[in-house]
Parts: sequence; C-alpha cells; structure tokens
Amino acid sequence: MRKSRTTLLWLALLPAGAAGATSVAPPAALGRCAVCHGEDGHARIPGAPNLAGQPEQYLLQALGAYRTGQRKVPVMQAAVAPLSAADVRALAHWYAAQPACPPAVQAGHP
Repeated sequence: MRKSRTTLLWLALLPAGAAGATSVAPPAALGRCAVCHGEDGHARIPGAPNLAGQPEQYLLQALGAYRTGQRKVPVMQAAVAPLSAADVRALAHWYAAQPACPPAVQAGHP
C-alpha cells in the first residue's frame, strides 16, 4: 500500500500533461464551474453531476438550455448568464476532454 501512495504522490507533483492529463488548455471561465463540478469534471459537492468525459455536444446543448431558460435550474442559469458563446464552447470542450469519472458504486453492491 505504501508503494501506491508514493506513486500517487509523485503523479500529483508532475507538471500538467506529464501524468496523462489532457493537452487542452483550461478555459478562463473554468473557475465558476469548478466550484461544484471540479476542474477535472469530477463533482466536488453532493448532487452536482460529473462532467468529465461527457460528449461535447451534450454539454453545449445543456449549457444552452440553461442560458435560454429551457432548463430551469436557478443556480445554473445564474452561472451561465455572464458567459460568452466562446466561454460556453471552451467549457464544453474542456470537460469533454477530461477522463471520464469511474462509475459510482451503489451501497450494497460490489
């Protein structure tokens, strides 16, 4: 177990890209999304969906639906309102390029 912890520590210390990270540059608007969805698309708070590895077109459609009010989730509507179309495209591209999250294990199932 000690060996795996050491390996994880070294991977965390490697420069971006060296540990298999995506070569896509993080978008400027990432900070506002990362609070709930994480910079890598792995949700940081309960109830926030993981965005990593989602299809870019799906993310574009979802963000557009929040912007137009077709999807009525006040926190998301407020978060996307100030974003430009370029910001939305960059965010969708970023999260789509991140490695997908492992499937969640449900209680009582191996």
